Formats: sequence, C-alpha cells, structure tokens
Amino acid sequence: MTTPPAALLNKNKKNFIGMPAPLGYVAGVGRGATGFTTRSDIGPARDANDVSDDRHAPPNKRKKKDDDDDEDLNDANYDEFNGYGGSLCSKDPYDKDDEEADAIYDEIDKRMDEKRREYREQRLKAELENYRQERPKIQQMFSDLKRELAHVSENEWSTIPEVGDARNRKQRNPRAERFTPLPDSVLSHNLGGENVTTIDPGSGLASMMPGTSTPGMLTPSGDLDLRKIGQARNTLMGMRLNQVSDAVGGQTVVDPKGYLTDLQSMIPQYGGDINDVKKARLLLKSVRETNPNHPPAWIASARLEEVTGKIQSARNLIMKGCEMCPKSEDLWLEAARLQPPDMARAVIAQAVQTLSHSPRIWTKAADLELELKAKKRVYRKALEQIPNSELLWKLAVELEEEEDAKILLSRAVECCPTSVDLWLALARLEKYENSRKVLNKARENNPKDRQIWITAAKLEEANGNNALVGKIIERAISTLQANMVDINRDFWIKDAMEAEHAGAVLTCQSIIKNIIGYGVEDEDRKHSWMEDADSCASQGAFECARAIYSHALSVFPKKKSVWLAAAHFERSNGTRESLETLLQQAVTHCPQEETLWLMGAKSKWLAGDVPAARSILALAFKANPNSEEIWLAAVKLESENNEYERARRLLAKARSQTATPKVMMKSAHLEWALGNLDVSINLLDEGLKESGDFAKLWMMKGQILEQQGKVGEAWEVYREAVKRCQSSIPLWRLLCSLEEHQGKLVTARATLEKSRVRNPMNDELWLMAIRLELRAGQREVSRSLMARALQECPTSGILWAQAIFLEDPAQRKSRSVDALKRCQDDAHVVLAVAKMFWMDGKKNKAREWFNKTVKIDPDFGDAWAWYFKMEILFGTEEQQQEVKKRCIAADPHHGEHWCASSKLIHNWRKKTPEILQLVADKLPIPVMNREVYF
Repeated sequence: MTTPPAALLNKNKKNFIGMPAPLGYVAGVGRGATGFTTRSDIGPARDANDVSDDRHAPPNKRKKKDDDDDEDLNDANYDEFNGYGGSLCSKDPYDKDDEEADAIYDEIDKRMDEKRREYREQRLKAELENYRQERPKIQQMFSDLKRELAHVSENEWSTIPEVGDARNRKQRNPRAERFTPLPDSVLSHNLGGENVTTIDPGSGLASMMPGTSTPGMLTPSGDLDLRKIGQARNTLMGMRLNQVSDAVGGQTVVDPKGYLTDLQSMIPQYGGDINDVKKARLLLKSVRETNPNHPPAWIASARLEEVTGKIQSARNLIMKGCEMCPKSEDLWLEAARLQPPDMARAVIAQAVQTLSHSPRIWTKAADLELELKAKKRVYRKALEQIPNSELLWKLAVELEEEEDAKILLSRAVECCPTSVDLWLALARLEKYENSRKVLNKARENNPKDRQIWITAAKLEEANGNNALVGKIIERAISTLQANMVDINRDFWIKDAMEAEHAGAVLTCQSIIKNIIGYGVEDEDRKHSWMEDADSCASQGAFECARAIYSHALSVFPKKKSVWLAAAHFERSNGTRESLETLLQQAVTHCPQEETLWLMGAKSKWLAGDVPAARSILALAFKANPNSEEIWLAAVKLESENNEYERARRLLAKARSQTATPKVMMKSAHLEWALGNLDVSINLLDEGLKESGDFAKLWMMKGQILEQQGKVGEAWEVYREAVKRCQSSIPLWRLLCSLEEHQGKLVTARATLEKSRVRNPMNDELWLMAIRLELRAGQREVSRSLMARALQECPTSGILWAQAIFLEDPAQRKSRSVDALKRCQDDAHVVLAVAKMFWMDGKKNKAREWFNKTVKIDPDFGDAWAWYFKMEILFGTEEQQQEVKKRCIAADPHHGEHWCASSKLIHNWRKKTPEILQLVADKLPIPVMNREVYF
C-alpha cells in the first residue's frame, strides 16, 4: 500500500481542494494571466436552456422597441424633480448582470405575489360569503321550507294540486254564470202586475214566482209577502241567539269581543326577528351536540321554543335533556314546569326515582298535589329519604295541626340538631316548663346563636319572671364572647327593636342596656348614642330610644343637651306623665337650665294645672333669681289665665330687679293690650332712655301713636328710630308705609333708596320698592327695579315669587321654571307656583304644591293660609279639617300675611286656628288677569 502524500495529511488543508472549479473560472486571471480554450475544454454541445459559461462575453446592446424613436424631450414629459420621463438607462448596454438582476427581481415579485395571493383569496372568499348572506339565492331562502316537506304525509301530498298550464284558464275552464239577486222593490212591482217580464225557467227565480212550475216540486201559489220573509229571518236569528244564551240570567255566552282575543291567543307571543330565533336555535343546537351533558343548554333550548310558541317542541327537548342529564335537578324541574299537571306528576315521579335525595324535587312533587293528605304523604316519603333536610321539615310542619306539628318537630330537632328555627318553633308550641327544657337543649347544640338566648328572655318575661330577663341577656353576651362570637352592636339593636314590636319591652330594654356601650369609644359615646336613639325613634321603636336615653342620662347626668333631647323625645312620642317625670329629674341635675323649667311649667299649664305651673316657676326663680326667660314665662302664664294684676306685679318686680329691654317691651305690650295707651308710652319712653337701640320699642311707640291718630309724631318717631337702628328692616317698612299712606310717594321712594344704601343686598327692601311702584301704577318701573334686584340678590325666593306675577299670564310658566331652577327648595317660590296652578284651574296640582310648601317650611303661616283658603272654596269638610289640624300641629309664626294679622294688638289672645281663619278670609282669590298680585 502506498503512503499518501504529507500534504493530504496536513491539518491545515484548504476546504476547496479537491472540489470542481466554479463556473467561468479562469486560473491566474487575478494576476494578469490570459486564458485560452482548447478543443477538449469545449466539450459536447450544450442545451439551449443551459446557463452560458461565457460570463465575460462582450456586452449586448439593450433592445429597443423602435430604433427610430428618439428620446422624448417634450415639456409635457418633464418633471422638476425626476427630469424627463422614461428609463434613465434605456441607452446603456444591457449585459449579463442586468439580465440576472432582472431575473432575481422577477422571482422576488413572483414570491411576494404568492404570499399576497393567499391573503387575497381569503379576503375574496369572505366578501363572497358576506354577499351571499346579504343576498341569498331563492333556493337558500326556501331551504327551511324544503326541510319541513319531509314531515308531509301522503294525504297532504295527494291534495297538492297539479301546476298545469295557467294560460287561457278562463276559456278552458268556463264557470257557471253568476246572477245578482234583484232588490225586493223590483220583485214586489212584478208581483203587483205593473210590469210584464220573462223569467228564464233555468235561472232559479222561476220557483219563487207564483204561477211558474219547477220540475219535481210543488210551486206555491198566491202573492209573495216580503215583510213576512223579513219577520221569519228575524225569528230565526232570535232562536239562534237564544240557543247560545244563559237560561238563568239571560247573559249571552258569546263574547262579542272575546273571539278576537281567542284568535290572538293562537298567535305566537314572540315579537322578535325570526332570523334571530334561527340563529339562536343553531347556536343552542351546536352547544347540545358539542356537550350533550350540559343541562343549561337543554334548558335554554326549551325556553327558546317556549317563547316562540312551540310548546311541544320545548317539551320534547327538555325530556331529551332529562335522558341525557338524569342527575340534573334544574332539568327535571323545568320539565315539570313545561308539562301539563298530569304529565308533570309523572315527570316528577321519574325524577324522584332518579334523584331521591333532592329536596327541591320532593318540594315540587308536593306542590303538584292538590289534596292536603297527598301533600303530607309526599313530605313524609321525602323525609324518609332525606331526614336531615331542614327545608322539608319546615314545609311538613306547616301542613300539620298543633299536636302533630309538635310530634314532627320533636323528631325534626333530633335529625337536624343545628337548626335554630326548628328548636324555636318547638319551644313556641310547648308549655313553659317544656319550653325551657327545649331552649336549654337548643343552646347546648347551638352555643353560638344569640336568637336562642333572646327567645329565652322573652319566655321569662312572658311568664312574669322579669328578674331573670336581664341575667339571661348578660349571660348570653358573656357566653357568646367565650365562644369567640363577634358581638355585632347593630344586629343586637335590631333584635331589640324586633323584641319591642313583639311586645317584649323588658327584653328590649335589657338588650339596649347591655349592648349600647359595646364597641364605642369613650369620646364618641354621646354622639353615637344620640344617633342610635334618633334612628330607633324614626323606625317606631320608641322603647328602644327611651332605653338609650335612659342609659345616656345615667352616664351623662350633667349634660344639658342629653336632657333636652330626651325631653323633646318624650314631648313628641311619650305621655305627659313621662315628660313631667323626666323634667323633674332633669331640673334636679341641671337646675341652671331655664328651658327645662319652662318645659315643665308649660306641660302643667297645658294640662290645666295652673297652680302646679306656678310652683314650678317659683322653684325656677329660686334656682335662677334674675332670669329674664322665667320672669316672662310667669307673666305669660298669668296673662293667659286673665290674671292681669298678677302679671302687672310680676312685671313691676322684674323691672325693679332686671330692667332688660325685653321686660320693658312686655310691660308696655301688656298695657297696650289692656287699653292703657298713655301708660304704655311712658313705659316705652323709659325703656328707650336705657335701650335706645332696641328696635321693637321704637316700633311699638310709633304704632301706638298711629293708633291715637298722631301721624306726625309717629313719623318723627320712625325717623329717629331709623337713625338709631339702621339695620332694622321692619322700622324702614313702617316708615315707608306711613309716608305712602300720607300720599308722599316721592318721600317714600327716597326713604327706600336710603334704606338700600344703609342695608345693601337686602331682598325685603327691594321687594318693598317694587310693590310701591306697582301700587302707584308704574308697572314698567317695577320691572326695571326687579331686574336690578335679581342682579343684586339672584337667589332670593321672595323676589323670584314676585317676579312670576310681574310677567304676563303667557310668560309666567317659563318664569316659574327659572325661579325653581334658582330657588328649588324655597317656600315662597313653591307657594307662587301653587297659586299659579290655582289660577289655571288645576286644583289637584295646586294642592300638591301647597303640600310641598308646608313640608319645606312648616313655620310659614302664609302657605297654611293659602292652602286653607283653597280647601274652603273647593275642598271637602274633611280636607279643611285635615289642613287645620296640621297647621295647629306646626304652630306657624312667620309670613307676611300671617304676621300682619297675628301682630295686631286686638288679636293678641287669639290661637292658631283663629289666626288661620282670619288670614284665610283676608286673602284675595287668585285671578289670572290681575296685574298687581302678591
């Protein structure tokens, strides 16, 4: 064997050694050698499609379409950016490299076109499908009808008529001639012999004419009486109606409107698109076929058929679903619902065999039974199969009498020892001793339930063991805490309210006492307890609220606010005795709180016990020797009981000890009311020397002077008063009114202008100026003043209420809408809208808006007066008394018309019902075309 050369064994051998030379390779061409070709290099002849080896052949010239065509140098072929159009290399030689590059680019374009072809074909296919869905062929439109032809029977196929040839059908199938019946008048004329006509014997009329013959029948003779024919027709119709009438009451059985209703009931109730139904059917069918063991698919399919009116298809589907999913409760219950009652019982019987441990199936089976005995039998069979079902035990117990229910419940608590409801039901049916034993057993089985403890407390309270009630509740809370039960304060308060509604007041109070302080921080106790008391009172649980107040007072005995809140609660929801008892405790703990003394005295006075009220006020004097409120309350007590000398002595004593402006005012008012005008003026002068800035003293002095006819002195008093009390609006009103009554309109305008300068942005002063111009007949001036007033006071209710009636009747509605937008909850605006509805004659609407007004501001006396006025004119006696009753309960004190009557000196002893009647009588009736209205 020869050894290979060392060069072949060299590890650094070049990788191209031993490989054939590349196509067109010329050795040494890189270093300038010249290649040459011999015959042996030429080799055999090449195929025309082979790639040429001569890559260095001389370049060929690019072919031209037309050698004679020169380059187009026209201006139309010139572009500023690209230059002249055409190929830039059209005159250059076209060599092998260019040809190879063009081939490569062509392959790239072809490859890219193949990639785009798949996307283009997919898009074309999708567009074609959308087009076919939007414009289906007639064959596709009738495909569902063709599928229904599979269910056509042979008889139906045989009755389908042949198509045949429809051309010239009338000529090929001639019909018998039709004759129109003649009217009765023509026949009667012919019978009377007036006309002679010829009647075709085959026409059918010959038999009706006397003297004519009909083959095979006896022709009647004589005259034809058409009146008798009509009577016979009516008789026949009456007989038919009598056949369908009720023999007892004469009521017809035929419903003249019901036949249309019956036809309507045959129409499917689904009103949607039929295409949506078909899509839903296909989707649900796909779901059923994909997952036949999915019960919701079968239920949805059956309900779809039910909605579309195909109840039998729904039944078939749901029964097939029951076969596919026999362990589904919902399917069996849906099948029972869709079937008629007899079939439903059979379906439920089959369901019971399949799902014998399903309480819902047994419950449905009992519901389908009509007799009580059958229901009981079903429940007992169910309890044999499912003895630990609390629901079945409850339903079975509800059907039994008391003794049988007691036996059932005894068995039920053995089978379901954790059911609190069953234990409590058994305890209610047992007597006292047995109930205690039952509750003890229930507590052993359910140590974490609070209802058992509360029921035990109610039981002891019902049997008179009041001492045990509090102990049971205390033990309940401690036991539940020991068993790691979260004590939810809100739940316990709710249980206390339920106990109160059930009549267990002591249990309610014990719960509140033990739970009210649980989980509340010390600094939040007062606030939280007041909120709890208000919440209980709003829900009608007054004993719970009273218990909360009692506990709060025991913790905060010196808090005046707690005592006042409790007193107001007792005054609103308690009795007079409970209020007086509470106030007695209150004044012992808070003797310096004047309001508590006054509430106690007023309670005694309203009850008619004047000596007791005096004694309370005497004790109040001792606790508060120089209290103005107590002095005035004592004076009011004496004056209301016609003890004027006592009142005078009290006021004199009060003036000697505490000569406050209010005491001086009450002293002067008493003398004014009793007719001692000079004494009243002296008291007022004495008061003004000490308190010259107290506006009410100036007002009283001016009014007394007006009453005496001393108008000039009154005007001087008012002028001096507005200098001393510039911010008192009532003083400016009295001065302006006096000047207007004297006819000094220019002075009154100047007074109002000065008042607005001293008191800017005051809506009452603007309103006085507007009404002054209205009374003077200057409507346009009043409108311009209103515009300025609304710019300065844009949210003033009294201005917007007046602005509504400044408009013409046609524009008042839009103006009221603007007013409600700006002042939605203002009583004056709502009252103006109510009066506007009254003007329009819409009494019910006006009544609704009057109700809104008095709810927004119950202290607004004008609203009550307008409301009462409307009820007097248009309402019933009950409605009038209802408004009066509500007004007395609200006890209003404000309002322009209300104060104008209640502040009159001769009405100082009148009560709310009398003031209401006085104001209602003075109010004008709203009229639509009245220009000046307020």
